[in-house]
Amino acid sequence: MSHTSDSNQGNGNGNGERRPNYDEHNRENGGGLVGAHGGETYESLNIEPKPLRPHILAAATVVFGDDYYSGKRETISLSGFVQLNKWPMEGFHHRVDENGYAEFDLELISAPEVGIKGYSHVLNDRIQVLSNPYLPNTGHVRQIVPGQNFPAQFFIRRFGVLETSTMRLAHRDVIAIDGVVDGIPPYKKPLTAPVLGAPLGDGPGTVIPAPNVVRGVNLPEAWYPADRMNRATGITPTVFFAESFGPCISMLVDPSLIIQSSAEGQVSLEIDGQTETVQIHGDHGLAAGTEILLFDDEKHHEGPGVRSQLARVAMVGESKLLGGRIMLRVSFFKPSTGTFGEGSEMALETVKYPNDMNFDTNFEVATVDGPLYGVSSVVVQGEMKSAEVTGTEFATVGSDTALIDSDRQVRGRLKDVRLVLGESIVGREALMTESGFEPDVGYKGDLDVGHRLPAE
Repeated sequence: MSHTSDSNQGNGNGNGERRPNYDEHNRENGGGLVGAHGGETYESLNIEPKPLRPHILAAATVVFGDDYYSGKRETISLSGFVQLNKWPMEGFHHRVDENGYAEFDLELISAPEVGIKGYSHVLNDRIQVLSNPYLPNTGHVRQIVPGQNFPAQFFIRRFGVLETSTMRLAHRDVIAIDGVVDGIPPYKKPLTAPVLGAPLGDGPGTVIPAPNVVRGVNLPEAWYPADRMNRATGITPTVFFAESFGPCISMLVDPSLIIQSSAEGQVSLEIDGQTETVQIHGDHGLAAGTEILLFDDEKHHEGPGVRSQLARVAMVGESKLLGGRIMLRVSFFKPSTGTFGEGSEMALETVKYPNDMNFDTNFEVATVDGPLYGVSSVVVQGEMKSAEVTGTEFATVGSDTALIDSDRQVRGRLKDVRLVLGESIVGREALMTESGFEPDVGYKGDLDVGHRLPAE
């Protein structure tokens, strides 16, 4: 394992040598302190030699079919559980280059339980992205300014496998995931937006990530049918990941509790002066239903009280007024956030039952003609009668909201939403849905061949 020298003083490069003094000449010409830098390296952070196992919230704009320019587009919200191995774990290194930039190694490991998952309205099926166990998913955290640990570049060379209930796909080129982080662990501030602004539609377009949010920077990328070694086969793609409003964009969060639930309910819509109530449902086993995140004080750092986020909703039904299958979902770009409990609790364990949970919810409705977006948030409330969440009912209260399309034209109104949570998984990790695919070799990373992730 490599280490840096502690002699990183003045304008040294961390290896006991002096850097050239560019400042005097540059300032004479009106420039800045190009030769100036601090003396920090990542060794000063006392990073623990153990993996990070955070929750991840993500979005991908997917183009379906073999024609990137005419295929149906959908921006899909995803979430899941990842494991990042990193320096100073065995086999990972910290280094300082000749220009004074410090960096350390990391790896996104592969195992059946880790990855991101969501539900596609276009496919009417789950979609999940895993790390390819036959290829390295490695990267680094690197100083942007030499000798200053943060802000820093977070970079991973991503080789993925895309699964649905009927397909397994792989891509040929690496997907470069890049972003700027301001700490280790690189957690996104809870309950805040992932990008600077709130785009509508599925692109083409670009987004500006917020701090501690990363994205794919070399898209689009084509995905092809995969063989048993996860190699792309043939020359006809099945889907593309687009450089758009969901460019493989993701952020790591650290909730106190994750509630993944199957759900059923109804949504009332007003379209062209007619009102319709649509029965909707979603199965968490297919990455549908609802996902609720809870953050206590030590996670959100906003004072007393437990904060809540309705992170994902995917519930489908048939609408006569909208011409076919619809899917109720929540916005990835405008978080649906609220509270749980009385507001004075310092920890989730101190919330007493029964107690209220609420969200200022930014609903969207995916339709056969494209998504519709709620103009304003609506309040959704429910009462948690016990820690057993099955049977909890949520409903909108107060004002409804107009629904607009990506051209900001009003298409109707979302009048009412009612949801009942069904079978649920409650815990700290949102594991993947296992497929029937069995790899021919062991998994990459720090895992024994064929073994699952160890418990905390």
